[in-house]
Amino acid sequence: MILEGKRILVTGVLNDASIAYSVAELAQQQGAEVILSSFGRAMNLTRRAARRLPTEPEIVELDVTDTENLAALAGLIGGRLDGVLHGIAFAPESCLGGGFLTAPWDDVAVAMQVSVYSLQALAVATLPLMQEHGGSVVGLDFDNATQAWPVYDWMGVAKAALGATSRYLARDLGAQKIRVNLVAAGPLRTIAAKSIPGFERFEEIWTQRAPLGWDVRDRTPVAKACVALLSDWFPATTGEVVHVDGGFHAVGA
Repeated sequence: MILEGKRILVTGVLNDASIAYSVAELAQQQGAEVILSSFGRAMNLTRRAARRLPTEPEIVELDVTDTENLAALAGLIGGRLDGVLHGIAFAPESCLGGGFLTAPWDDVAVAMQVSVYSLQALAVATLPLMQEHGGSVVGLDFDNATQAWPVYDWMGVAKAALGATSRYLARDLGAQKIRVNLVAAGPLRTIAAKSIPGFERFEEIWTQRAPLGWDVRDRTPVAKACVALLSDWFPATTGEVVHVDGGFHAVGA
């Protein structure tokens, strides 16, 4: 078991269709002690999902937009931490579905804070629990934001910024032996995906063009990549984006 003895914080579990849920489940199967985070109205959803995991994990309060909450996070978790999954993203409705030219800055700012700055905020908040022995921070990406996608709009911009953020974190946390990498997943049917108007267009084109094929219901390949990066099997890999998309990113029209 590649995570035997590891302690992993997993953010972003809303239900058992969440990518983060699949990561938490596989991490437990691979020997990790998993801690989940949630806050506010989502907490009940997270608790319900937690009960479906092989071992019901502890859940800590975490609002990545609340500086006091972030400052208290290390104390809430306590002890040692070996890895963090950043599965947090959100954009107001105005920022998606064709709203690129009309979304107001206040909404764009929310998308950037929750979806991008939170990666840095989470890494810094958990640093005291990892800096003595090192660890791994893994974030969830989409296509590494290399193209302008229909309907994705400001979330696409946020994902581009997420990639840059991960590289700067990799630079600054490397001295503490903390690796920072992203997994760029193909489209999967999650709560987050359902909030994007026209998301079915991604599903159609991926199914048609991915060289290895693509199943929008199968989160296992993405979970395996995340768990591998959280393990010690990539000790010299940081600042990287691992595509788990059936090879879609590698082919042209």
